[in-house]
Amino acid sequence: MNAGPIVVGVDGTPTGDRALRWAMDEAARRGLPLHVVNAYSYEPLADWAMTSEQDARDRSEALVDDALRAASVGRLEFPRIIRHCVRGPAAEALEAQARGASVLVVAAHSGSRLRQVLLGSTSAHCVRHATVPVVVLPPNDGQHDGTAVGAGQEAGR
Repeated sequence: MNAGPIVVGVDGTPTGDRALRWAMDEAARRGLPLHVVNAYSYEPLADWAMTSEQDARDRSEALVDDALRAASVGRLEFPRIIRHCVRGPAAEALEAQARGASVLVVAAHSGSRLRQVLLGSTSAHCVRHATVPVVVLPPNDGQHDGTAVGAGQEAGR
């Protein structure tokens, strides 16, 4: 079994928060470090808000800190946590950060099938391109019980 870290993507959504809690539990159970990744975008020519890259990075760091604070409530056991705020597309950032990891944990977000086919999604990209096992937590839409599904597995089997 690979002793690399567990890598999880966070994005400030409830499903992303569930993925973080699942990854924290798994990292603590396995005694592995947890790498928490948030990808942020900053395009100076397209950013009409007149913010700096440092502002964008600060928002990313705050998002990670808030997610970790919420996931830590009531927890008695913690893995070693390393934060990564990376500029760029989320899918590529997670794929890169997961190289050499034990597992990559991502959240799937609800969306139309057409949108997912035409535009793709971060979780679908990670399942197709990551070099490590990928665990995808489905959206909490009443159809799932909140358990993770490993890439290549079907829920309930």
